Amino acid sequence: MRHARVTAAVVLAGALLLGACSGTGDRDSTRSRTSPPQQPTLGATASPGEPTVKPVNFRDCTEVIGPQIRDRPGGDRKLSFGCGTLKVPLDYNDPDTGSVTLYLVRIHLADQHDRIGSLLINPGGPGGSGLNAAVGLSLQLPVEILSRFDLIGFDPRGVGLSDPVHCVPDDLKDEIAAADPDARTPQEFADQVDLSDQIAKRCADEYGDKLSHFNTVETARDMDLIRQAVGDDKLSYLGYSYGTLLGAVYAQLFPQQTRALVLDGAVDPTLDQISASEGQAKGFENAFDQFAAACRARGADCPIGPDPRQFLTALIDKARTAPIPSSREGEKRRATAGNVQLAVLSALYDQNQWDTLASALAAADNGDAKGVFALDDRYNERDDSGHFSNILDANITVNCNDTNERIDQKTIQAKLTEWRKKYPLFGASQALALLTCQSWQDVRHAIPPVRAAGAAPILVVGTVNDPATPYRSAQALARELSSATLLTWDGQGHTAYPKTRCVTSTVDAYLVKLTVPEPAVTCPAS
Repeated sequence: MRHARVTAAVVLAGALLLGACSGTGDRDSTRSRTSPPQQPTLGATASPGEPTVKPVNFRDCTEVIGPQIRDRPGGDRKLSFGCGTLKVPLDYNDPDTGSVTLYLVRIHLADQHDRIGSLLINPGGPGGSGLNAAVGLSLQLPVEILSRFDLIGFDPRGVGLSDPVHCVPDDLKDEIAAADPDARTPQEFADQVDLSDQIAKRCADEYGDKLSHFNTVETARDMDLIRQAVGDDKLSYLGYSYGTLLGAVYAQLFPQQTRALVLDGAVDPTLDQISASEGQAKGFENAFDQFAAACRARGADCPIGPDPRQFLTALIDKARTAPIPSSREGEKRRATAGNVQLAVLSALYDQNQWDTLASALAAADNGDAKGVFALDDRYNERDDSGHFSNILDANITVNCNDTNERIDQKTIQAKLTEWRKKYPLFGASQALALLTCQSWQDVRHAIPPVRAAGAAPILVVGTVNDPATPYRSAQALARELSSATLLTWDGQGHTAYPKTRCVTSTVDAYLVKLTVPEPAVTCPAS
């Protein structure tokens, strides 16, 4: 799960769908043949308080998306893509106040048989693009799944193409990325407070009363309208990271509409902000230790030496004193202590990035931050021109709207002192992240308790060494949901499916046959 200040997502495919779904940004010669889809409108109310929708009119956009994925692994699959939109109420308590337009993609395998229905995708964040995630997963998921389900990806309200929240300008996002991960003086702490206050004020000024409606509860209600609009009687769902919280809230609101929910990289909905931030600090410390051990095992081939923790600490101090230039042509940024730490966080989400991280840190120590910025920009979805996606705007907005908590600055300063010692690499930044929502607007939509009584069996997947959503969060969510079973992966990195044969076969059997694994099943690391 992305933290409101320390942010990352499961980015699976890149920005593939801008041209396909919005009609902008695409230079393919087929663009004129993919006119914008018609927008279904709200119909009569099927049950008290619950609007219904007409079916989504998916227009074929295969000729736009197909060429962009052809050379990727899995790009030879016989996939067709449909793009569409769906209007949903801005405010479910007052549907007449306006609407939000959601963008969707439907992915269909030509050799599909015995179709079960649709599998709705959410990659996490909050703020991750479900459009991009669905396209990426269509190249990665087992053919057995694509043979039985259409994949449905959607950008949640406020995200990507779905009436995106834009209230943090690009130059301020660069400032956030470069902000020092610690604050050791009263003035440094005041600067961090001011940065959080700027963001809250900009978003409130830009959106006013509308801002509060970008939240998890109303997004979960959107999901039920999507379920209806694609013609499914019940929901089959694959949610990663924050997407597990979204799925749990859906199950709480619509328990009778659940068929099969896979919640991978689970978020503990019972934690307060302090406990959640401390859990992430501890998780990233553990993940760095795993990375350091793997690097040391390479012996002389480890470019950051026998003590990676000491190396990183020294590099952060160096960047704090003298920010590091980059050899990339045209790059004007210099890597600060914040940029260096952000690069580390980015790579710790995925074990496949560990060698890249070690090389980037070694190069930065030698005076070239090109690799550091590459990791930062992948994490923050910043392109070569310096333009960001709206993942940070959406992440802050949804996280802050989802809680009524306000933590006073005295408590945050105390946690800053405590966690700096307890979690030397990541504790201070996690304490400062507690500032993010303290000056946020008063109107919010807090996450309700999630028991989901009456829901179909739910599968929670937890990774033992997950840095972003610690394993104990998966244990907690499985306990909290009345019908959940926990599947454990004894592996590294953030989320598990479909990374190993054991995890994949277990999840596939659940999605296709509704076979629930025995309690306490653990899949080996490889």
